[in-house]
Amino acid sequence: MHRPALVLVAHGSRDPRHEATVRALGARVRALLPDVRTEIAHLDFNTPDLAGALRRLYRDGVREVVAVPLLLTRAYHAKTDIPAALAEAAAALPGLRVHRADVLGPHPLLTRALERRLAEARVTAPQARETGIVLAAAGSSDPEAIAVIAEIAREWRHTSGWCAVRPAFASASLPTTEDAVRELRDSGVRRVAVARYVVAPGFLPDRIARGAWDGGADVVAPVLGDAVEVARVVALRYVRASAPLVLSSAA
Repeated sequence: MHRPALVLVAHGSRDPRHEATVRALGARVRALLPDVRTEIAHLDFNTPDLAGALRRLYRDGVREVVAVPLLLTRAYHAKTDIPAALAEAAAALPGLRVHRADVLGPHPLLTRALERRLAEARVTAPQARETGIVLAAAGSSDPEAIAVIAEIAREWRHTSGWCAVRPAFASASLPTTEDAVRELRDSGVRRVAVARYVVAPGFLPDRIARGAWDGGADVVAPVLGDAVEVARVVALRYVRASAPLVLSSAA
């Protein structure tokens, strides 16, 4: 049965940790989807870019591709950059059909990945009642993306034992991570942990960490990275986008 190829679309970064993390995540996804050709592409800084990744697949005879953005919200990159880049690249490759999957978030598995990273930083359930969480995202000028982060924070607070969960942003939006940490501390929260709601290391995740320490946080958790929950969400986005194509091919 025909299975479309999968292209993981990462943001890209000058920070070598970013590319290494995306490649590790790609390896997890390949393990979950062993019968699917999986490639990695980048919007900026790293190679291959989207056009290069699609050309490689095309030369190998691939004519059906599902692109999964490694993005956590539907902001500018998801709404504008990726659709434009995919359309331009596909137009140069006659017969190639490219389908764009949803961004990764929001999804309950991503909340589990956040909890995994907090546990790795030794923030555990028995400490929940005295621990406030700052859910720190990259930030955006898109109000839809900001509202999604705020809703994730509210839902996480209601479904967990944390005494508080507050959203914060590394850029373009308020509050900053530093301010959110101080707000929790001033409200009497005994222990403040910062959960970085970003896929891979880089400039903005480092800014989140600096703001956390400047604000007096007790713990800064690692980025989501190649957590198995993130890989599972990628696989789910691929399956949802590719299912109609597989059925059409089998008909």
